[in-house]
Amino acid sequence: MEVKLVAVPEALPEKVYNTEKVGISKATHDAHLGLWKGYANKTNEIRKALAEMEIDPAAANQIYSQIRALKVNYAFAYGGYLNHSVYFHTLGGEGGPATGKAGDLITEAYGSFDRFAAEWKATGMGSRGWVYLGYDHEEQRVAIYAGDSQDTYPAWNNTLVLAMDVYEHAYFLDFQAARMKYIEAYMQAIDWDAVSARIPG
Repeated sequence: MEVKLVAVPEALPEKVYNTEKVGISKATHDAHLGLWKGYANKTNEIRKALAEMEIDPAAANQIYSQIRALKVNYAFAYGGYLNHSVYFHTLGGEGGPATGKAGDLITEAYGSFDRFAAEWKATGMGSRGWVYLGYDHEEQRVAIYAGDSQDTYPAWNNTLVLAMDVYEHAYFLDFQAARMKYIEAYMQAIDWDAVSARIPG
């Protein structure tokens, strides 16, 4: 069977480096790119392994089996690839209050951007890995989700429109353990046009 592979990122969008003005350095992003590449490569490796393996339902086992190992780690690898794709493609803007379609939906769901920002920051401090803004197709609303691992998103029937990485590798070089300073810097560099472009409809 033909294997569809994801594109391995060779560079970050140039606009990402605009974050230097708020304290998120080029060095941090360049190191982070290596992690994103790793998720892409492992996604492709697992897709190839699944395509090439002889599938035997009798050999599958929930404690350990080859199919379990590949499937569980595929969710982690592909999740990491997608999370970072959204992170980097929605970073490098002017930040501030949300504009466009994203701004309208945030105001509808949270009453004000200030209320949204407070919940976004609090979720960032309370999550072990990610903060997500998802668009719920059924409710046609946005909601903030916490993600403790690369494979904790999606909430079904949601499109991921904004993702903030809060693992230490995203900020430690620039802010050490001051995660809130990183979150505040990040919020000054969101590209709201890119977020709005991800919202269906």
